[in-house]
Amino acid sequence: MPLKTIQAWKDLPAEARGASVALGNFDGVHRGHQQVIAQAAKAALAGQTPLGVVSFDPHPRRLFRPTEPAFKLMTHGQQARALAGLGVDVFYLLPFDFEMASFGDREFVEKVLVEGLGVKHVAVGFDISFGRGRSGSAELMKAYGDEYGFTVSVAEPVGGEGEEKFSSTGVREALRDGRPEQAAHILGRPFAIEGVVRRGQQLGRQLGFPTANVEVEDYVVPKLGVYATRTRLPDGREVPGVANLGNNPTTGVVETRLETWLFDFDEDLYGQIIETDLVAFLRPELKFDSLDLMIEQIHRDEQAARAIVAPAF
Repeated sequence: MPLKTIQAWKDLPAEARGASVALGNFDGVHRGHQQVIAQAAKAALAGQTPLGVVSFDPHPRRLFRPTEPAFKLMTHGQQARALAGLGVDVFYLLPFDFEMASFGDREFVEKVLVEGLGVKHVAVGFDISFGRGRSGSAELMKAYGDEYGFTVSVAEPVGGEGEEKFSSTGVREALRDGRPEQAAHILGRPFAIEGVVRRGQQLGRQLGFPTANVEVEDYVVPKLGVYATRTRLPDGREVPGVANLGNNPTTGVVETRLETWLFDFDEDLYGQIIETDLVAFLRPELKFDSLDLMIEQIHRDEQAARAIVAPAF
């Protein structure tokens, strides 16, 4: 059954209620999040209920701190695909507005989870907080479950051997430090930027390496520089490449964007949505004194990227 996305919690029909849910923001759907969802899945199987995930749009941080730099790890489309891959039936992407922000922890449970969604089970992480002032906790959720008649499970911290717990903050830090491999380790897959291919200056095409340009928009901005990449096209094909993530200091400063040269590929992608994995960081973004020097470096970058994402056999 395909994943169903529901963007409301009031006046839901009976068939949209009664799930076993995982509750959280789940930005990145990383390996720690996957543990919480697995707890909900276990309860859904035992209780023969749908498996749901409850998250919020916008992220509460965006409502309370709107001027903070972009920090998202995925679009809602990427989030939905990741959840579908984990067997989730229903994605409750709830509008987080000032009404919901005003609810205390009891009000949130009573109005949203019980009266709104009619939950049968709630899985949370050990460090969950909910309600006005972040007053709710995992222990409080257990108490409310006993009171309102739903079961509760709490996922313990998950981390690699000798590592801190997997977290969205850890992913962001790794990306900002230019360590996409560490971000991928926490996520369980490479970090990927998805967006519509926009028409740029077309200088790359003139110089022999046409690029597919995608704005970074609400994503956290990884370390600016050159990356070995893999790009998924709308038809499912995956193409290796090399990309510059930056502002183009040599040819004219622009808003931060990802410019990807897809190897051995020459098709029109303008207006199409592509998704590009940042596989490995090759070097920081540079400003060149001439186009010739830039071209020489791009070909060196190509060879370095090919060795990683398109090795010859």
